[in-house]
Amino acid sequence: MTTDDIATAPDIARLARGTLLPSFPGATAPRWLLDELEAGLAGVTLFALTGNVPSPESLAALTAQLRKAGDPFVAIDEEGGDVTRLGGHRSGSPYPGNAALGAVDDPELTRRVYRSLGAELAEVGVNVNFAPSVDVNTADDNPVIGTRSFGSDPGLVARHAAASVAGTQEAGVAACAKHFPGHGATVDDSHLSVPLVDAGLDLLERRELVPFRAAIEAGTGAVMTGHLNLPAITRGVPATLSPEAITGLLRERLGYQGVIVTDALDMEGASGAIGIPEASVRALVAGADLLCLGPNEHAETVRATLAAIGGAVRTGRLSPERLRDAAERTGRLREWLAGRPPAAVDRAAGLEGARRAVRVRGALPGWNGAPLVVETESAGNIAVGPTPWGLHPWAPDAVRADGADGTAERVLKDAAGRGLVVVLRDAHRHAGQRALTTALLTARPDTVVVEMGLPVWRPESAVYVATYGAAAANAQAAAELLGLC
Repeated sequence: MTTDDIATAPDIARLARGTLLPSFPGATAPRWLLDELEAGLAGVTLFALTGNVPSPESLAALTAQLRKAGDPFVAIDEEGGDVTRLGGHRSGSPYPGNAALGAVDDPELTRRVYRSLGAELAEVGVNVNFAPSVDVNTADDNPVIGTRSFGSDPGLVARHAAASVAGTQEAGVAACAKHFPGHGATVDDSHLSVPLVDAGLDLLERRELVPFRAAIEAGTGAVMTGHLNLPAITRGVPATLSPEAITGLLRERLGYQGVIVTDALDMEGASGAIGIPEASVRALVAGADLLCLGPNEHAETVRATLAAIGGAVRTGRLSPERLRDAAERTGRLREWLAGRPPAAVDRAAGLEGARRAVRVRGALPGWNGAPLVVETESAGNIAVGPTPWGLHPWAPDAVRADGADGTAERVLKDAAGRGLVVVLRDAHRHAGQRALTTALLTARPDTVVVEMGLPVWRPESAVYVATYGAAAANAQAAAELLGLC
């Protein structure tokens, strides 16, 4: 058989399809997707912003439709906390995120929360969760991890990495520890650039790799790569495209033999200079098994990527054996998923975690009547998306404020004769939030400050409440504490 014959053989085409996780718009599967599933497509990645998840009921119908065409991986980003897709993008998640769980530091609680999250996913037919994030968040100004991390201590993150993997998989859903080798020590967002992580192997072993080892020992079904430049390891190449990171570090040094999936390849950190089809080929050559293409990558991208993979096989850049190796790994994961027993949904674990995570400095005032709640402007990152947050569900006359000139004066006028609560989200990253809060505290030292992001910036004169997240569960815990509900 010639090289051209190998590249165009039906089994190679099917193996190539078996590495792809594209997306699609809407709550029903288009014909092209069903045809691709019948031809061997690995599965899909679901996104809230593309309309895949209007309700749990519609999602269950969608996944049932997909399974009539094949045996797909149905993957989603459902971290709980600020990154939520399963209905939480409309109302916020009923589960606290990793920062809150790390603040509580009760691994059994973390296991319960992730088991319940997994149970909710399994009920609607999702079988792969792109969670947990096991990044050690050592950079306060990290624009994309933040409250998605269990914390800055490798040992703490490792404890909860193992617990979250165990809980997810007890619900019959494959966990996916991310973002290898670790996205916590950078101030750049891989959606927009290739973040630099200036760490050699010794530092990685002491910090970033500790939670990944724990997740691997806990049996994680998958590990997701991050589009990260670690010059000492990858020599300027994003980890997702680096044999040194995937094969050398993850496979050989850490001994991981499960499925490796890429973060979305439409991100600037992976494909900005080379395009998604070429990034896909390089990721496969580096050792990845599944390719998450991105939220807007549909039939055209699938066709272009399949053509690029076929071309790489024809020219000898990518061996058929590498594709078969990927198929063996994904096949073993499918076997593991088959017939897993269900787990019970336990939303009480979410609220318990949120309540236990709240930290208060100072004595809360006793208000005579409802206080005025002021919610500051805070743009979420691309991973979080436009998820609702804040205390307004319990404060009907809550106001939004951006910190522009004159804002403090208007707020103070509206708050005359009543208590005042200002709600922040990662104030250490938003000068307008800090300026407004400082002005309000100068005029009203009795102002209560509620931080719903990472509690890095702490004004000294305030009664200060930290929730370690902005999920619906975190908000309810804070509202209860403040007497709003």
